[in-house]
Amino acid sequence: MRGPVEFVGRAAELAQLRRLVATPPCLILLEGEPGIGKSRLVAELLADLPGRHLVGECDDVPEPFPLGVLLDAIRGSADRLGPLSPVAGALAPLLPELADALPDPPPPLTDPAAERHRLLRAVAAVLAALSPATLLLEDLHWADPATCELLAYLSTHPVDGLAVVLTARTATAGSSTPIHDALARTPPWSVTRVPLSPLDADDVRRLVARTLRLDDPPQQLTATLLDRTAGIPFVVEEVLRTIAERGGDPLADDSVPFVLRDVLLWRLRPLDEATREVLGAAAVLGMTPDQRVLASVLSLDRVAIGAALTAAHRAGLLHDAGDGLRFRHDLARQVVYDLVPRESREWLHLRVARVLEQALPRPVAQLAHHYRLAGSGADFVRNAEAAADLATERGDDATAAGFLLQTMDVAELPRPVRVRLAAKLGRSAIDGLSQAEAIPVLERLLADRRLPPGARGELGLVLGRMLRQQGEALRGYTEIERAVPYLRAPRRRAPALAVLAAPDTVVGRHVDDHLARYAEAESAAAASGDPAAHLAVRIARASLLLELGDPAAWAIIAELRASAELADRPREHARACLNWAQGALHAGHPAPAEALLAAGRALVDETGYTRLTALVEATELSLDRAAGRLDGLAERLSRLVASAERMPVTLLDARAELATVLARTADGTASDGNAARPDGTTTDGNAARPDGTARDGNGGTEGRAGGASGDEGRDEVAVAERALREVVVDARRVGAIWPLVQALSALARLTLTRQPDEAVRHATEALSVVRGKGILAWAADAVLVLAEAAAAQGEPARAAAAVAELEAGIAGRDTPLARATLRRCRDLVPA
Repeated sequence: MRGPVEFVGRAAELAQLRRLVATPPCLILLEGEPGIGKSRLVAELLADLPGRHLVGECDDVPEPFPLGVLLDAIRGSADRLGPLSPVAGALAPLLPELADALPDPPPPLTDPAAERHRLLRAVAAVLAALSPATLLLEDLHWADPATCELLAYLSTHPVDGLAVVLTARTATAGSSTPIHDALARTPPWSVTRVPLSPLDADDVRRLVARTLRLDDPPQQLTATLLDRTAGIPFVVEEVLRTIAERGGDPLADDSVPFVLRDVLLWRLRPLDEATREVLGAAAVLGMTPDQRVLASVLSLDRVAIGAALTAAHRAGLLHDAGDGLRFRHDLARQVVYDLVPRESREWLHLRVARVLEQALPRPVAQLAHHYRLAGSGADFVRNAEAAADLATERGDDATAAGFLLQTMDVAELPRPVRVRLAAKLGRSAIDGLSQAEAIPVLERLLADRRLPPGARGELGLVLGRMLRQQGEALRGYTEIERAVPYLRAPRRRAPALAVLAAPDTVVGRHVDDHLARYAEAESAAAASGDPAAHLAVRIARASLLLELGDPAAWAIIAELRASAELADRPREHARACLNWAQGALHAGHPAPAEALLAAGRALVDETGYTRLTALVEATELSLDRAAGRLDGLAERLSRLVASAERMPVTLLDARAELATVLARTADGTASDGNAARPDGTTTDGNAARPDGTARDGNGGTEGRAGGASGDEGRDEVAVAERALREVVVDARRVGAIWPLVQALSALARLTLTRQPDEAVRHATEALSVVRGKGILAWAADAVLVLAEAAAAQGEPARAAAAVAELEAGIAGRDTPLARATLRRCRDLVPA
């Protein structure tokens, strides 16, 4: 029985896929464990699907060639291409088969990020010219990061008439893949996920009935199959094939195989030793064994290899995929691979590597794979580094980081080599998807006292940046402080000092320290003569002045945004706009913050730099909260918090915003109470709120029609208070100043009427934290709580010192929000 087993158990999923692809554009991710039937389902989909099909399949050991599976899918379509945008010419060097049909290649760009984004737009342009069509890409868990980035781009920039169907193994805890990471950073509505579950008892029973031609299959047979195969369709099918071929009563024969390994052992049994040896070597080589390579590895002629593979095909171990014989499934290949003794496997991997060494160009990724499994550490490291260099050259930092991370596991690696590779790892992982894995590697290297000074500086800087991006504010800041003395080159020292000049990230450093760091950064940039270092320092200066309330910041921002230096670096431009938007929000400039956010969002869309999408969203939500646009805000913030892997550095800020919004809605008040707005108005009196209620002048609520009351209201307050306390604990732990001050101030506001002493304690701590930073405008909400608490107790003088400190701290500063809050404080605590 060699044909496909009848298709059962996926009627609902198949109907859903048909509905989706019938109304493009759409992007569908079909997920499930190995053998669950993803490929069979899409085969059924395409079998009766009209129109053009573009199909690509990822390799388990791909060479570092960005967009390889997509280029394979559109290769050979020159005769079907319609009019093309000029940007499509960027694909000409990568698709020589289509060179005559593509526009001339555009001139190269100096910014690798912009070059990569242009490549993404070029693929999208070609797909648009080939549409209407269905693009099917299989095994995306093996896809290169550039392909995943493009698919994330297509999810938010869909091509008219294009239905994109992806298959991938389900991500499990601790084993996320680039495709899952990329799609996690896209809006939930942009991707339709279709999960596949194992077959149930009814599905297995139908398969038994149709495969074995039984009208009423024994219940015990169905139960045994379900138990032994876990309902995995591929395994069920292979077992049933074997039972059908053996004949007889399966329940009466104890030797009937009911697991995949036993099935394959039974099929291997009639094969002679020579055929088994060829099949084992084929499993080492891959899913689709190359007969030429097999002949060289085993020192046999092609006729003998062909005969052995044909015998394996007749035994049901291989099948004809149209482009040659291949294993029926990776599960089957893995079983055959595992049956080869370990010593023989290592020898075969080494032989395969030696044969592949002769190929041009050298397949460095495959060589690294085979040398690693052969136990040849030096050869593995040599090829893994070459593969990483090739990936870096092609702009694929995440793939480079993956190869370099593997080299760190080689115990016998000499220290100079390990340091060199770690430096490359740091540079490739800093903006990639491998930070969590790279951090402990760098920490172990930095713990070695014999590490050369130059390497200590470079690795420490990279480690500090990674820790900051992972949300470890104080640890990251401290690592960069430690690294700076070892960074001898001014062009490297200047950007590091510019990072240390930012005041809004870390506790325990006074603004005078940040100003001193900025002065050092400016000197280093001047000494470097490097335009990129100069740009980083000027961006940092604008951010620092914004937080200080210095109006000179706006002229610097305008100058930078009009400069060619920043325009030529769209990713840095996007980051700068988003950071400035946050600084403007901190200082109380909502309109400029909105404008900078809009500019940052446009740049992120333009460049396709999806790693900043979460920062865009977090900044937008912060602005909505500050402006009182609360409708649906808690739900949006909850979604952002739930997708923390998109950008860990935004997580604590998002949690602080969510807790603040919960506090505002829990008691029907703004969490900043009567805090004044930048226009000088306050939230006291009868100012309307998003829920239509008003707050009285004494801090109570009036007639909240339809609002929460009794136990429900108390529950909401308890939830908000717990969320704020958790943010405070975590912000203290990581040393993140802004969410700490925000959460303490909101917690003080929330507890003011119920636990005034507790409120004063929280507000006092917030003021103390801000005092240690030296930017008193940040403490305005906390000082207002202190003033309200003192006034409510008839002792306004108790808050006089705090109000005076705030007044002195913001004197001459461009901080409209703090100034408006100060006026409210003075109403309660006259000078």
